[in-house]
Amino acid sequence: MNETLFDLTGRVALVTGGSKGLGLAMARGYAEAGADVVISSRHQDELDAALVQITDGLSVKGLAVVADMTKREDVKRLAETALAEMGRVDVLVNNAGSNVPEEIDAITDENWDRIIELNLTSCMALTRELVPQMTERGWGRVIHISSIMGLVSKEGRNAYSATKSGLLGLTRASALDLGGSGVTVNAICPGPFLTDLPQSVLSEEQIAFFAERTALGRWGECRELVGTALLLGTDAGSYITGTSITVDGGTVVKSF
Repeated sequence: MNETLFDLTGRVALVTGGSKGLGLAMARGYAEAGADVVISSRHQDELDAALVQITDGLSVKGLAVVADMTKREDVKRLAETALAEMGRVDVLVNNAGSNVPEEIDAITDENWDRIIELNLTSCMALTRELVPQMTERGWGRVIHISSIMGLVSKEGRNAYSATKSGLLGLTRASALDLGGSGVTVNAICPGPFLTDLPQSVLSEEQIAFFAERTALGRWGECRELVGTALLLGTDAGSYITGTSITVDGGTVVKSF
């Protein structure tokens, strides 16, 4: 393997929702590949603990920024702080997201608006802030974390599926906008990874149900998303843009 293809030495990666779960795993993966790392979430204590894990034993810089991605001013401040403190952002992973299961006739405006803002609009807004400095250098990677719920769905996932499908459309359009600039835009569609989010909305029976519906017969471990994040975030994925990669243990092909 040509290890330089996956080398991020001298690069800076920003991962939203980077204090736990998939975000923390991807941030650690980028740090292991040599990148300095910026992570954001709403809670300083969680960020501080995560940054220790991400940089442990590595000669990389880390920066933690408290930001509520449902607030447009926080999104802008996150971008400005990352650029001011780190000098650049080369890899952007729009990972922050949430889910409030509600059936179509029970959706509240408050929950709908918050999920749309967090899962979809913030991704556009942060990308808009950071893409110009990527195009100036002629190199950049934007990765939206969608979901298999953007490809399929289940009852009560109206807002979540709408936003995750929306990220796939945003991916395709932005890839065309940036195609000649050296910036690629792609999405990852994770399947059942047993992070805090599914544990907060699923019963034990539902957790077992989803495990049985994968081809591999189990939920994924967070580290199992890192390889895809590295592929799309490095020179290894330089000819991949405008597409999505499903990482779901064979859930879609078996169950749907």
